[in-house]
Amino acid sequence: MSIRPILILPEPKLRAISKPVAKIDGEVRKLVEDMFETMYDAPGIGLAAIQVGVERRIVTIDTARDGEDKKPLALINPEIVAASDELSVYSEGCLSIPEYYEEVERPARVAIRFMDLEGKLREMEADGLFATCVQHEIDHLNGVLFIDHLSKLKRDRVIKKFAKQAKRDAEG
Repeated sequence: MSIRPILILPEPKLRAISKPVAKIDGEVRKLVEDMFETMYDAPGIGLAAIQVGVERRIVTIDTARDGEDKKPLALINPEIVAASDELSVYSEGCLSIPEYYEEVERPARVAIRFMDLEGKLREMEADGLFATCVQHEIDHLNGVLFIDHLSKLKRDRVIKKFAKQAKRDAEG
């Protein structure tokens, strides 16, 4: 297992649409292991493969709080198959947009379909923080960032800030 570098806004790859996983093999299992290690190290509660530069429809999630047993969940080719009309608001952050948090409104409950690491098709209901996390990570697979759910003014401000920082870092 190894910790992989996390792509940071304005990295263009974060806008890529990830490709489906055709089969679960050793390469996919190794990627998932690395993603969990990277996510826990960051620390975060969710990570999409594209955030470590891999354009595959793979997500790792663990919403267990500090002190609770870990509940790692790997979603291969996840999709939202139903969403509630009821909405909820959570303060979201993103490992690819470090130290920036904003309230985002999303469906309060979703039903998801995905393959597990054994290649078995599964369906599951999600609500609360788990539902928000699942939607946030599936957005990543479609090239969507949580800031895309904000007003244009807020989004533009964040993008400008991170573009300036990337330029400063490059000039080093």
